[in-house]
Amino acid sequence: MSRRPAAVAASVLTVLVLGAVSACSSTSSAASGGSGGTPTVKLMAGGLDKQIYLPYQLAQQLGFYKKYGVDVQLSTEQDGGVGAEEAMASGQVDMAGAWYNHTIEFQAKGKAVEDVVQLSGAPGEREMCTTKSGVHSGADFKGKTLGVTDLGSGTDTLTQFLAAKKGVKTSQFHRIGVGAGSTAIAALQNGKVDCVMTTQPTVAAIQKKGVGTSAIDLATTSGATAAMGGAYPAASVLARTDWVDSHKATVQKVVDALVATMHWINSHSAADIANKLPTSYVSNQLVTKADYISALTEDKGQFLPDGLMPAGGPKTSLATEQLVGNVKSSVDLSKTFTNDFAIQANKTEGFKTTTTPAGPNG
Repeated sequence: MSRRPAAVAASVLTVLVLGAVSACSSTSSAASGGSGGTPTVKLMAGGLDKQIYLPYQLAQQLGFYKKYGVDVQLSTEQDGGVGAEEAMASGQVDMAGAWYNHTIEFQAKGKAVEDVVQLSGAPGEREMCTTKSGVHSGADFKGKTLGVTDLGSGTDTLTQFLAAKKGVKTSQFHRIGVGAGSTAIAALQNGKVDCVMTTQPTVAAIQKKGVGTSAIDLATTSGATAAMGGAYPAASVLARTDWVDSHKATVQKVVDALVATMHWINSHSAADIANKLPTSYVSNQLVTKADYISALTEDKGQFLPDGLMPAGGPKTSLATEQLVGNVKSSVDLSKTFTNDFAIQANKTEGFKTTTTPAGPNG
């Protein structure tokens, strides 16, 4: 999902060393193809076992990468490690399963990165708060301690945005990194934080333990629109623009597989989806399979059915970045995303599209 900035200093050397080697190996593997002429793509996601990122693994489980002629090697970012989008930008991997907003941040830093297929129209996050916190909106953040995945992460940006929308300055509340899963739950349970922004299945575990309830819904497109003023494009596939330009046929295969996956998600139940995912994703120390299915049923509305960037989404994301001060320079939104690959994927398979696509200005 999001960058783990706290680990930047510790991981810079690793990025430089691995990036120098992998930039050549990953690019050449995709260009030359694997056995039988099948191109190989390395894709790192911000947490393969998180519900917000389930399409990447689901496509593998359904055999769609193979069906569309590409060998996608999936990996997941680790706590304290290099974030998926940074690994992609450095050349350690070819693609990143990460949030769209990173393309805007990269452009502001002079780096050309684009979103080639959009999987969700909402962050998939919920602000989980203790009942005694009294938090019902960003207006109630004043004086509170709020947990985010990491300082500088996507959840940190969203937390600051929710406060700013209600006129609350970042100096008026405290933010700390609590990770996800068991560490996020412990922070809430032990009173270290009043609220924590997190995703499923952590949300379900918090509710089941009775240590917190959902105060703000950013988990569905309708919820995000109500809280943020518009659809917020989150989970996507990001790649360096120069890599995309030199590997268009390979990119199309990856997008074909993921667009087919999004239509499959849209036409199947949460139980069907859970049955296709690895057992460890849906039943573990945090949740039972029944809990996972219930949570996915509740938040399945975050997923877009056709892989298209929704109209207004880029503008909402840019406004968020600007409001919290992450981006102060001008941004050309037309260079941060493309719907070309998704449009072609839907056309090739004869899929009906229902998402109104964003134009060049977002």
